[in-house]
Amino acid sequence: MNSWGLLAVAGLFEISWAVGLKYTEGFSRLLPSVLTILGSIASFVFLSLALKRLPLSIAYAVWTGMGIAGTSVLGVVLFHEAFSPGKFFFIGLIVAGIVGLRLNP
Repeated sequence: MNSWGLLAVAGLFEISWAVGLKYTEGFSRLLPSVLTILGSIASFVFLSLALKRLPLSIAYAVWTGMGIAGTSVLGVVLFHEAFSPGKFFFIGLIVAGIVGLRLNP
C-alpha cells in the first residue's frame, strides 16, 4: 500500500476511535473501550507508516482533518448532534483543504 493509502487507513481508524469514545461511556463499558483503544493504536501505527514517505506537516494535517470531518458527520448521523448548513460548509472547507494537500504535497 502506498503512503497515501496508509494515511487514509490511519484517518479511518482516527474516526473510529474518536466515535468509539462516545460508546465507551467514560471507559466504563469493556468492549467499546477495548475497540476504541485498538482503533487508536491502529491509527497511530498507520500514521507512523505513512510518515516514512510523507512530510509530517502534510500527513498530520490530513490525518486530523479526516478525523474532524468524519467525526462531525458521524456525530450528526449517529448521535443526532446539531446540524446546520454553516457547520457543513466549514467541514467542506476542511475536506477541500485535505484534497488540496493531496494534490499539491
